[in-house]
Amino acid sequence: MPALQLALAAFLLATLAAGMVRIVLGPTRADSMLAAQLIGTTGVGILLLLAEAMSASALRDVALALALLAALAAVAFVRRGPGGGEDEAP
Repeated sequence: MPALQLALAAFLLATLAAGMVRIVLGPTRADSMLAAQLIGTTGVGILLLLAEAMSASALRDVALALALLAALAAVAFVRRGPGGGEDEAP
């Protein structure tokens, strides 16, 4: 079973690389932010698969921290984007 989990983690790593390409080439900031959210979600999935495959419970804690950081990044993007934030001209 750990071999299957490691193979799935490698597949998710490949999708993470595709998200990195979208961040660099994204035509808009929103596309880049969605790709960053994909990277955060995929990173959580990879960490949870590795935690199960290697029986390392510390990786679950890291996955939880990454999930919280990804959520905070999305909130920050929405608040700083067009139509949000305090520094907008009246």
